[in-house]
Amino acid sequence: MSTFDSLGISGSGLLVHRKWLDAVSDNIANINNVTSTDQDAFQERLIVAQAVDYGSGEGGVRVARAEYGSAEGRMVHEPDHPLADANGYVRYPDIDLGDQMTQLIMAQRGYQANLAVVERATTAYQAALQLGKG
Repeated sequence: MSTFDSLGISGSGLLVHRKWLDAVSDNIANINNVTSTDQDAFQERLIVAQAVDYGSGEGGVRVARAEYGSAEGRMVHEPDHPLADANGYVRYPDIDLGDQMTQLIMAQRGYQANLAVVERATTAYQAALQLGKG
């Protein structure tokens, strides 16, 4: 594995973690969306990552797919809400804020780790170029 491979692998990790951060931030932003009971609730988005050429040391990672949570959501009794049905219920997304914050921290740390590899590889390339100028 060359140093250039490390940039490609880390770059793919940056992309996956950015998409994970985007999904989590979207989930958090929509955690309090209210809909009427005859409509679907906001669906939590989950990112599934997959190794590319696992074990070869050359592949990296990619987003395999996005999965979505339940559209059923959770029913909350709020009779004064303008979207409440005849029984006084509205529908909220079934998203746990604590879980989303944990996901956010993990995605952020993964992003930071991949970025550190890119920065170190760039520093190594620059140092190698300076050797040739000597």
